[in-house]
Amino acid sequence: MKTSPLLRIGYAALATISGLVLLFGYRTSHVVTSPAQALPASSSSSSSSSSSSSSSSSVPSDTSTTASDGTGSSSEVGASSSSALQDGTYTGDAASTRYGPVQVQISVSGGSIASVDVIDYPDSNHRDQQINSRAIPLLVSETTAAQSSSIDLVSGATYTSRGYVESLQSAIDQARA
Repeated sequence: MKTSPLLRIGYAALATISGLVLLFGYRTSHVVTSPAQALPASSSSSSSSSSSSSSSSSVPSDTSTTASDGTGSSSEVGASSSSALQDGTYTGDAASTRYGPVQVQISVSGGSIASVDVIDYPDSNHRDQQINSRAIPLLVSETTAAQSSSIDLVSGATYTSRGYVESLQSAIDQARA
């Protein structure tokens, strides 16, 4: 059976339109949490942890969870609060990630995390620089707000986020010793 060229053009146009509808109709999840939502119940007696979102959950003080998917969704990870930290500057162990090492240095003043410096992170190409220029300030602000390593991963920077939390926990452990 022979089809007319006009009919084939019509089918091609419909297939193109269907493809565009599927492409632009797909919604990706962009979960952005404010630092106030990242506060665990045990880190501040004056804050309440009544906020919740569909992609993160509250983590008890002495447990650890890790996001298992690489989709860039937000997940809460970490292990402990910063109670009883000794004043000083502490450098965490370098955490090896798929794209390079991540190393964090914290300054503790008055028993709480005063500042966080990321002294090593993946920046060897333009994509790494683009991702980490957005992710690192978010991770630092989450850390100073939460005063612990129980922070949300940054969407789109899962490997850097995991390395950051691992090195941060190492620095917090040193500050406790």
